[in-house]
Amino acid sequence: MILPIGDRQFNIRLAAFLWSTSAALGLFCSGGYLQAQPSAVEQKQRPLIVSPTETQVRAAAEVIRPLYSKMDKPGPHDWLANHKEVGQTLAQYQQRHKQRICNRFQTIYIQPLGTFTDTQKKLLAETADFLSRFYGMPVKTLKPVSMEDVPESVRRVGKEGEAPQILTRYLLDDVLKPSRPQDAVAVLGLTASDLWPGEGWNFVFGQASLTERIGVWSIHRFGDPEDGPAEFKLCRLRTLKVAAHETGHMLGIDHCIAYQCGMNGSNHLAESDRQPLEFCPECQSKLWWTCGIMPLPRYRQLLAFAEKHDLDEETEHWRQSIEKLEAVRK
Repeated sequence: MILPIGDRQFNIRLAAFLWSTSAALGLFCSGGYLQAQPSAVEQKQRPLIVSPTETQVRAAAEVIRPLYSKMDKPGPHDWLANHKEVGQTLAQYQQRHKQRICNRFQTIYIQPLGTFTDTQKKLLAETADFLSRFYGMPVKTLKPVSMEDVPESVRRVGKEGEAPQILTRYLLDDVLKPSRPQDAVAVLGLTASDLWPGEGWNFVFGQASLTERIGVWSIHRFGDPEDGPAEFKLCRLRTLKVAAHETGHMLGIDHCIAYQCGMNGSNHLAESDRQPLEFCPECQSKLWWTCGIMPLPRYRQLLAFAEKHDLDEETEHWRQSIEKLEAVRK
C-alpha cells in the first residue's frame, strides 16, 4: 500500500509537510510487515526482548504526562479541521501489533539517492544519529545510489524555474525494494531531488509502502541548509521531525489527536513547524514498548544530541523529563 503526501490542489503553501494521508484513511492496519514472524534460526540467535514491561511503560508515561499540552482547537486549514482522526491508545496499538518490532527487525537503514553537497551530507549524518537515539536502534547509512541513470520516462520538468522531479513509484519499486536488507525495520531513501507521485499531483515530500518497509523522502522543500547557520538549523529540525514521524508510522503508530505531539498530522508547513519534535506520553509508550527501549537512557541520549546541536527547546524538555523520572527513583 502506497502512502503519498503532497498537494493535489497545487497550493504549495498549504501542502502537508509530514505525510498524513495514511492514518486518516485507516491504512495502518494489521496484516502489513509488522505482523511478519522471525525465522526459527533468527529466534535461536536473538533472545527475545521483554523490557520495558507494560507496567514500566505506563508508569513512566504517567510521570512525564504533566510536561505535555493537550491539542488546541485546530485552525480552519489545520489537519484535524479537514481530516477525521480517531487516535490510538497504547492498548489499541498492542492489540494490533502483538509482538515487539525489536524482536523481528533490528536496523533502520538510510539510503542516500543521488549526490549531496558536504552540507547536505552533514544533515543526513545528524539525522541518522538522531534516529538511532530516538528509536534505540542502530541506524546504518548505505552506499549512495546514483540517480544519473534514472529513465527520462520517470522524470518531469515542472513550471519554469522549478527543479526537475522524479517519480516516487520508480524509486520505491525499482531502486529501494530490490536491495532492502532482510533485517530492515525501514529503509529510508533520502534525496535532494524534488519528488512527485504521478498525474494529478504537484509534488510530494515523501511516499512509502508500509507493507514493503520502504519509503522515500526529499529534503528539497525543507529550506536551503547552505544559506547559513540559521537556515541549516531550521532545515535540520524539519528533517528530524519528518524522519521521526514517518519512522513512527512504519512502526504502526497512528496520528495523535490527544496532545501536542510529533505524531500529529500536518496540513501545511506552518502547522508542522509549531509541532514538537518529541512524541507525547501515549505515543512514546508505543515506541518504548515496541523498540524495547527504557525511557530514562533514551532521554539521556536525546539530551546529549540536543545540547550538541543547540536545540534549545528540546534540551529543556528532555532535561525536565530526566528530572521527573529520576525523582521517582529516589
